[in-house]
Amino acid sequence: MNNKRLRSALVGLGLILAPSAPCLAQAIRLKDISRIQTQRSNQLYGVGLVQGLAGTGDGQQFPLTVELLRTVFKNLNINSAVSLRTKNLAAVFITVEIPAFAKNGDKLDVTVASMGDAKSLQGGILLQTPLQGADGQVYAVAQGPISIGGFSAGQGGNRVSKNHPTVGRIPNGAIVEEEIPTNLESSPGMITLNLRNDDFGTCVKVAQAINKKLGEGTAIALDAKSVQIRVPLEFTNRLPELIAEIETLRVNPDAPARIVINERTGTVVIGANVRILPVAIAHSNLTIDIQKDFLVSQPAPFGPRGSETVVVPQNTVKVEETRAEVAEFNAGVTLGELVKALNALRMTARDIVAILQAIKDTGALQGELVIQ
Repeated sequence: MNNKRLRSALVGLGLILAPSAPCLAQAIRLKDISRIQTQRSNQLYGVGLVQGLAGTGDGQQFPLTVELLRTVFKNLNINSAVSLRTKNLAAVFITVEIPAFAKNGDKLDVTVASMGDAKSLQGGILLQTPLQGADGQVYAVAQGPISIGGFSAGQGGNRVSKNHPTVGRIPNGAIVEEEIPTNLESSPGMITLNLRNDDFGTCVKVAQAINKKLGEGTAIALDAKSVQIRVPLEFTNRLPELIAEIETLRVNPDAPARIVINERTGTVVIGANVRILPVAIAHSNLTIDIQKDFLVSQPAPFGPRGSETVVVPQNTVKVEETRAEVAEFNAGVTLGELVKALNALRMTARDIVAILQAIKDTGALQGELVIQ
């Protein structure tokens, strides 16, 4: 593609003639970008035993499985003096996340992971296992059939697996036995709202929206994360109603000028506020092709004794470099428009990543570049 065609493609995208129109932010509900500070989940865990495996359980080299089975027998008043084999059993770790306001009898999803040398948990059933929190108190009990979403089959060195057969889930497999109390007030007469993404501008906008709704001085931005709300007298004993009114308010959140690049997959995600200063870009591809051919050297008829046919390798190196295309971009052009132009020129994802990194190195990129 020559420079004239290149410029035509860029002009068609609006990159040369005029800067693009600003991106209009959309008003978002507060409940979608924030949470009440005291409204948090907690993690539970336990160690249990999975039964019913088709010979894919723990081997004799993992004695914990036998100890767990003896504990189960002891609780059932069964004599376990006989030798026990565990190929149909597996010791597992169980993890659960219990949300705020979970009530007695609510059901939670359970994640089960093998902790021994079991080959698969397919078809297994978790025996009743208490789940405790970091304080050592039991808050839920888990039990039920395990779904691994895959399989593992084979014998000896020939085995076929899909997904991860030693980790599974039990939908609604845990029942809440003890509620975790949640106090909506962070301090007497105060509610604290935490943003999911830190930003001073968004925090100030949230405080302004709440003051406009409930009266000046009701809310104040503490930092880039938190907004403190003074509970009005009419809502003293009606905190859920107050929070419901606050969550429906809408603001236009500010987003950082950020570009995220994943070099392994060639993925480029660009924030709407990213801009570039006037810059000229030239990019070309260098292709090196190395080929090896094998030639046969055949001796002449009636040659000297000892002559034989030999194979002679011959290497060929071909270097091809395409002519660099130069593109000039004026101030105010968004990086998103730049990437559209590069895509129009059929540049690969690797080329786009290299160009973005080069623009950042020149100082023309006005935004944060995150490389994963």
